[in-house]
Amino acid sequence: MQVRGKGFYSLTPVNEALENLLSGLRVIGEEEVLLEEALGRVLAHDVVAERDNPPFDRAAMDGFAVRGENTFGASQANPIYFRIIGEVLTGQSFNGEVREFEAVRITTGAPLPRGADAVVMLEHVNELGGEIEVIKAVPPGKNVSLRGEDYKKGEVLLKRGRVLNPQEIAILASLGLRRVKVFRRPRVGIISTGDEIKEPGEDLKEGQVYDTNSFALAALCSATGAETSRLGVVRDEYKAMKHAIEAGLNYDVLLISGATSVGKRDVVPEIVRELGEVVVHGVAMRPGEPTGFGYIGDTLVFMLPGYPVASIVAFETFVRPALQVMQGLKPAMPYPAIKARLRRKIPSELGRRDFVRVRVERSEEGFEVEPIRTSGSGIVSSLVRADGFVIVPENTEGIEKGEVVEVGLFRSLDE
Repeated sequence: MQVRGKGFYSLTPVNEALENLLSGLRVIGEEEVLLEEALGRVLAHDVVAERDNPPFDRAAMDGFAVRGENTFGASQANPIYFRIIGEVLTGQSFNGEVREFEAVRITTGAPLPRGADAVVMLEHVNELGGEIEVIKAVPPGKNVSLRGEDYKKGEVLLKRGRVLNPQEIAILASLGLRRVKVFRRPRVGIISTGDEIKEPGEDLKEGQVYDTNSFALAALCSATGAETSRLGVVRDEYKAMKHAIEAGLNYDVLLISGATSVGKRDVVPEIVRELGEVVVHGVAMRPGEPTGFGYIGDTLVFMLPGYPVASIVAFETFVRPALQVMQGLKPAMPYPAIKARLRRKIPSELGRRDFVRVRVERSEEGFEVEPIRTSGSGIVSSLVRADGFVIVPENTEGIEKGEVVEVGLFRSLDE
């Protein structure tokens, strides 16, 4: 339905719009990457151990490999003597067998010689030429890392959909893997719109402002794991905008900020409708009401507000969960949450979801939260001054002073 110059006839509830968006999304494919390039990627298949780790019994510390039962009763007052029959270093093996009251010098990580089942620490041994006296007993298995102690052959170590953090990289390397199959990163193109928008670094004339949105959106996309390209600033003119959108259709996702509302120069929804399909345009949220999305061919197109704060809120509400699903992840906000008591009422409108920027302070009773007074959707500094945000749900006309609310934190409160 044409809304340009007329206003929204209706607004879609956030949950309905989000369900509509995510229900049509799937992962966008797989690729194989080198292990050193896998950090932060999402695993595309289960990883199963093809061998035991460690693959042999090994010494857990430097000392002497012995038969543990031979040391029973050893003490300072009653040392037990063992004949040294050789040495085994890490990365080597011992060809012989340890028999009664024999010992092999061994280093941490070296394979335990056949016949031995324990390691006496150097601190509990006195060397006497070709023999040692043991002054403390070690039971069988003491100071030994057993075969398969870490993981066993056939064990599922990592499940499909696991984000590869440093500890996952470590276990993949321990398996001897050089490459790993991961879900492909979504490729995202970002367009800023507006005759008044200039690139940072250029001189501003009266009436002009710097492009904020494409840099903020690119950073958000990158933090969500996407490959991002800024495609420049496009004038609020139909032909120029249509050409820019058509040129961006080789991306999996296209983000367009500005020219997405209902004014006479807000041409983006009309172009998306002409080239493809507008699924949602106009969402019952503040800030971010002009948000919309649709498809042109296989490209998912997001129409985001021009004001920076509204654009960022729209990203967090819709774009982030979409990018997560496309990478095989479950949608999740990256912000830790705390409970805090509200110092001042937050008014809202029934049927609309509000995202309120807040400051958090500690008190003797716990955390207290204060809405930021200067909070227009064009006030970028409000995001810097804010410690986090509170969501006012659609089924309420506000939150009263003194109520306990959940606060999503932008940063640690110790910063």
